[in-house]
Amino acid sequence: MGTVVALGGQVGGAKLAEGLYRLRGAKLAVIVNTGDDYDYLGLPISPDVDTMLYALAGIADANKGWEPAGESFACHGMLTRLGGPVEVPLGDRALALHLLRAEALRAERAPTAVTLELAQRLGIEARVLPMCDDPVRTVVHTESGAMSFRDYFIDLKCEPAVLGFQYGGADEARLSDEVLDALHAADLEAVVLCPCNPYHALQPILAVNGMRAALRKRGAPVIAVSPIIGGRALQGSAAKMMQELGREVSARAIAMQYRKLIDGIVIDSADEALAEGIRAGGVEVLAVPTFMRNADDRLKLARAVLDFARDVRMRREVAADA
Repeated sequence: MGTVVALGGQVGGAKLAEGLYRLRGAKLAVIVNTGDDYDYLGLPISPDVDTMLYALAGIADANKGWEPAGESFACHGMLTRLGGPVEVPLGDRALALHLLRAEALRAERAPTAVTLELAQRLGIEARVLPMCDDPVRTVVHTESGAMSFRDYFIDLKCEPAVLGFQYGGADEARLSDEVLDALHAADLEAVVLCPCNPYHALQPILAVNGMRAALRKRGAPVIAVSPIIGGRALQGSAAKMMQELGREVSARAIAMQYRKLIDGIVIDSADEALAEGIRAGGVEVLAVPTFMRNADDRLKLARAVLDFARDVRMRREVAADA
């Protein structure tokens, strides 16, 4: 049983990571998107990191995975009464994490060290790693102009048509020692691109200087899991963005997005008819149910992904010896 590295963010990425965690425990490292991070009332907010922490700690709300279960909003209610911002409901339980992160960062501790400590306090054995310690911010270019992802998502509710993306600071960012250690593990079994928005959850990670090169150098299979099922995204704005960027909204388009990076892709059974076309592009395919309704679904999908990675590795080794 080797080390597994997962890349991603959002609720979909956290769900698959939860399944992988149940299979690999401390042998799992999750590299999480921080391109969507923003400041709110002086507090540094890291939505994807927090979502991952709640999921792996087993305290995520069943319906709103980005919040801890049992969340309340007394603080937010008083804020709005006092004339504070109303757009972002700051939960009382989540506030504890934000306050501790802010205090640690003011003390000039690295985000990776802070996140690992928070994970440990939540009883998480896996390594939860921000994609880098340097600030990288996703800029969305739209018909209404360029803006931060926070402004696009929260203030404009994803309404302007998207023209493209930029990942400010990624070219100068440095992969942390912890990320490099995970990717260079001697027993690296697989790298998994989780099912999440390719443009603002995965591409920021892949845009960090040195990330793609590090993935290509590894001998372990790189497996993507499509966030598109039957021509639509189950959550989020991925399908809308793909349409506006002139891309086909399909698992095939996701495979082509990562074609030069991945060895295989897991698509939903509903998209099995696309498998041969994807294979023709040089990417191996596994079609299985990918909709994760509950913990059992997450575990089944995680097991299928790792079994697929093992099969891809074995076929590659046979081909090399032939």
